[in-house]
Amino acid sequence: MVILRNKLRPFSAARYAGLAGFVLLAACLGYGQTPNSCLDCHSALPDPLGVSQEKFSQDIHSQKGLTCASCHGGDPTSDDPDKAMSRKAGWKGKIERKQIPQLCGSCHSDPTYIRQFNPSLRTDQLDQYHTSVHGKRLAAGDTKVAVCTDCHSVHDLRAPSDPRSTVNPVNVANTCARCHADAGYMKGYSIPTDQFAKYSTSVHHEALAVRGDLSAPTCTTCHGNHGAAPPGVDKVQNVCSNCHAFQAQMYDKSSHKEAFQAASLPGCVVCHGNHGISHPTDAKLGTGPDAVCMQCHKPGDACDQARAGFQSGLSRLDEAIKSANQVLAVAESSGMEVSEARLGQDQARDSLTKARVTIHSFRKDLIDQDIQAGMTIAAKDLVAGKKAMVERNHRRVGLGVSLITIGIVLAGLWLYVKKIEG
Repeated sequence: MVILRNKLRPFSAARYAGLAGFVLLAACLGYGQTPNSCLDCHSALPDPLGVSQEKFSQDIHSQKGLTCASCHGGDPTSDDPDKAMSRKAGWKGKIERKQIPQLCGSCHSDPTYIRQFNPSLRTDQLDQYHTSVHGKRLAAGDTKVAVCTDCHSVHDLRAPSDPRSTVNPVNVANTCARCHADAGYMKGYSIPTDQFAKYSTSVHHEALAVRGDLSAPTCTTCHGNHGAAPPGVDKVQNVCSNCHAFQAQMYDKSSHKEAFQAASLPGCVVCHGNHGISHPTDAKLGTGPDAVCMQCHKPGDACDQARAGFQSGLSRLDEAIKSANQVLAVAESSGMEVSEARLGQDQARDSLTKARVTIHSFRKDLIDQDIQAGMTIAAKDLVAGKKAMVERNHRRVGLGVSLITIGIVLAGLWLYVKKIEG
């Protein structure tokens, strides 16, 4: 300890200032940082070869510690291009489109490697991709189909939870539309290119993009993402039923299911469409421009008569709920206690919603059961509202009589006082 005290002399203020200046200069010159000649060059190049430090720093791979060499090989620590991009250093050269899935899969299919970064990340994406239409066409030599980088981006990949990510639920439809809405690019594939335009008008898009409901369907919800669609997807109702389970149960009880199967019709989309699904209304049961039943049925047949009965029942329940609401609103604004009837109205509206869903069964007994339940509640609430109005009127009459009596008494007192004064 004595020797150390003699050798380690205390720093003076000047020596501390000099050391601080050296550290600052080292930081400015990049000392202590791993050299990256790849970014030194490519940050000065135009797109598509240009990759700035800022852009790459936001990439999920960069944030996990991977570098350019992780995918492209080479030696980014060398300033000599011949050494940095030498085959001895593992330089892979230009990565062709057909090589991209296998390149990405070299890491993403390795559970041991991937789970050190994200234990919950699936490692079967490459196997799934090989079963998809994209993967099969790529294997057959079609390099126009989507590969990993077309959907996930290249040097600025972000986690799907990031709102800026190209595969965030809000952005998925736009990502798919880059190819599928381009008529020129899709020429020769014999599939429509209006899916995105229709989806943009749909209730699903409204829920997702306007209301911010991330559980609302987008392209990958129905079509899958990396892999082929699951078994049974050839029947579209199997896809819709993932969300619309009760509607699917009702459809299974309907005569339409057997008829559609016999005619090879695609279930739900016959009435609702697929990409441009509009908000379902009672008008779809009608005969106007929004009607769907009469696309198949003839006026006056048994199904047409049943349709008219269903629409009439729904309209009656809707009007009954509105009538009760009007009376209850007036009573409530008058200070009457109608909270119990107000709660009853919620149950009546639930019955109306349920009846509209039960329409998928096309069974009069089931639909009438829901309608009658709602009608009973709405009628009870209407009676409660009318009783509250009668009570309100009684109170007003009593208040009027009381005010008149008080006025007479006051007038009498005033006359009596005048008499005394005279």
